[in-house]
Amino acid sequence: MELFQYAFMQRAFLAAALTGLLCSTLSFFVVLNRLSFMGAGISHAMLAGMAVGLFIGVDPLYTGAVSAVLLALFIGWISRSRKIQEDTVIGIFFAAGMALGVALISLKEGYYPELFSLLFGNILAVSAGDLYFLAAVMFAVLLFVFIFFKELLTVSFDEELAQANGLPAAALRLGLLAAVALTVVVSVMVVGVVLSSALLVTPAAAGQRLSLNYRTMLVVSVAVGILSGLTGLTFSYYYHIPSGASIVLVATLIFFSSYIPSLSSTKTRQKKNKTDGHGWMKK
Repeated sequence: MELFQYAFMQRAFLAAALTGLLCSTLSFFVVLNRLSFMGAGISHAMLAGMAVGLFIGVDPLYTGAVSAVLLALFIGWISRSRKIQEDTVIGIFFAAGMALGVALISLKEGYYPELFSLLFGNILAVSAGDLYFLAAVMFAVLLFVFIFFKELLTVSFDEELAQANGLPAAALRLGLLAAVALTVVVSVMVVGVVLSSALLVTPAAAGQRLSLNYRTMLVVSVAVGILSGLTGLTFSYYYHIPSGASIVLVATLIFFSSYIPSLSSTKTRQKKNKTDGHGWMKK
């Protein structure tokens, strides 16, 4: 195919596939734990960390990654004190991070074309170094999920039960928040700060609509994530649509297609026959 003749397109498709796999896997836990606002909050608040990178001449992805993880852990820690709700803390840092990022950027003289890419994504500009960074993050996050999958699933459904069974629920949740933060950083490379939270919600939301149990939900989520990345990038190339917007729109279209009556009615009839305590089909 014509589009694969170019090295930058080869890197872009590889980045789309890897990001789709990573984001859709974490999307499964984001939806189960109702962390959608967390993803949006981190993606916007980390603009401050990225602005620090631009200000001191360091790759914004690295400073953004550090700030995102620290912010996620801080939100998780402070919300567990029960003195303030998690969504309230996220809302505060959502606005404060964006404001601090804008303030820092305004103090630096000059024009920064890469700032637009950070906000709205530019997958075509992904370098070999970015791919190595993406692969390293994906390996670390997926390894964490693979090792602690059952424990994370237990915490997602019933944290008190997990604690009663001797699981380190607090540590597992903080680890999950750190994984979400790193995944947000990776998604920023593809769709930017503004749209990154969509990749952490839409795949699993579609999977939940089309699935009868959590295993199928995870598989469908991963399929939707990878398909959205590759298809959206293809549309972007041929129809000259911004890549980040194209990928998110494809994912959204797949989600809304799950409301097609024939698909929805079949799942509804099956779920009426046999469900567990969480509204899921029994294994």
